[in-house]
Amino acid sequence: MRFTPGPTTVPPAVRDAMASEQPNPDIESAFAERYDATCRKLAEIYGTTNDVVVLGGEGILGLEAAITSLVAPGDRVLCISNGLYGDGFAEFVDAADGDATLVSAPYDETYDIAAIEQALEDAEAAGEPFAVATMVHCETPTGTLNDIGPALDLLEEYDVVSVVDAVSSLGGTPVPTDRIDVCLGASQKCFSAPPGLTTAAISDRAWERMTARDPASLYTNFLPWRDVSDGFPYTHLSANVAALETALDRILEEGLDSVYERHEEAAERCRERGAELGLSCYSDPDRQSPTVTAFHLPGDAKRVQQRVADESGIVLATGLGDLADDILRLGHMGYNAEVDKVDRAMDAVEAALE
Repeated sequence: MRFTPGPTTVPPAVRDAMASEQPNPDIESAFAERYDATCRKLAEIYGTTNDVVVLGGEGILGLEAAITSLVAPGDRVLCISNGLYGDGFAEFVDAADGDATLVSAPYDETYDIAAIEQALEDAEAAGEPFAVATMVHCETPTGTLNDIGPALDLLEEYDVVSVVDAVSSLGGTPVPTDRIDVCLGASQKCFSAPPGLTTAAISDRAWERMTARDPASLYTNFLPWRDVSDGFPYTHLSANVAALETALDRILEEGLDSVYERHEEAAERCRERGAELGLSCYSDPDRQSPTVTAFHLPGDAKRVQQRVADESGIVLATGLGDLADDILRLGHMGYNAEVDKVDRAMDAVEAALE
């Protein structure tokens, strides 16, 4: 059993959809019809009236494409962070020759709202306001679900275009998409489809900025996807789109409220079992995401991960970067957000700790 926070286990119906014969995405109208239907279903899950697009490329494509599409050389970008992916946005800004200001908090703490407000005030006072701001809804490496509302309030007050990585929260917990200019998702997390697709909900204001920016890139660029009525920018991943549509159907058939409740129940069970074993979450349990739990096992995470795999055949994840051997992560998202699957994974962790 794979119990990782992405890529997640793919349900049989989704695998079957991907294995079926596919229309030619460059020629046959059946593919364009499927793409349009997939985008409409995604909009329901995003809960948005903004345009939704699906690009061929793993989820990190969305993070880089958002910056490439919105940020011209010299543009000031506020990168709000308390984790690895929040920090990574600043690297994309640097690569685009933008001017990144990183306002970071420790990885086990909340966003520093006072520091964010101060950065916005200072930029405004200097006559060099921020054009774009980035943040992460769920920092998967630490399992932290950020309360992005207060930061979005400030960005709205200062008229800053917002970019939010919701890759590992979308479809597992509510995301305030209609307050976000570019809200990023991907196929391989809570949707439980194979990796290979980036999704994005994009506001009119963001499209306008992209149009004015007119990026030179084709691949790391959202703009060519705004209108695909005359064809796609490049050959789309037809089998992946078929799989994603089937995965979305599963979510919509269950109903979003039920899906969110199922994720909450799975997360609660995981942390209850962890507490019984004397395990603590890396960050405050109240800020742990319903989609992933990160247990703090300083210096022991890799050993436990390997023992679980060897003895139980269950694949778990550890932390990333400096926390690679300090965090053990269980991904109770999408198809795996079920209490009985959590119990099976935690039984294996319990045995590995003995």
